[in-house]
Amino acid sequence: QVQLVESGGGLVQAGGSLRLSCAASGSARSLKAMGWYRQAPGKGREVVATIAGGISMYDDSVKGRFTISRDYGESTVFLQMNSLKPEDTAVYYCWAWIVGATYWGQGTQVTVSS
Repeated sequence: QVQLVESGGGLVQAGGSLRLSCAASGSARSLKAMGWYRQAPGKGREVVATIAGGISMYDDSVKGRFTISRDYGESTVFLQMNSLKPEDTAVYYCWAWIVGATYWGQGTQVTVSS
């Protein structure tokens, strides 16, 4: 079993930056991939960025603005978000995957004001 706890959300003005963190506990060292999804009001959950085996992937809407990284020793994944836009406003969820199971954090709110 894996537990994911996010932190770092908040309110920021457009053009600002935030850094999200997600700490994994339990069988965290078995995780093959980690990442971030988001869900805006009235919309479905969508992938933001993932990292697996040192390879990161991004949704086109955040490329060049967001950076995902992982500290394997601490089983933590980060999302550095720069040049934030109002359309980035959403609940951001940490995601982790191991063969046969997917895990989610509780979510952290990010609000970008114009």
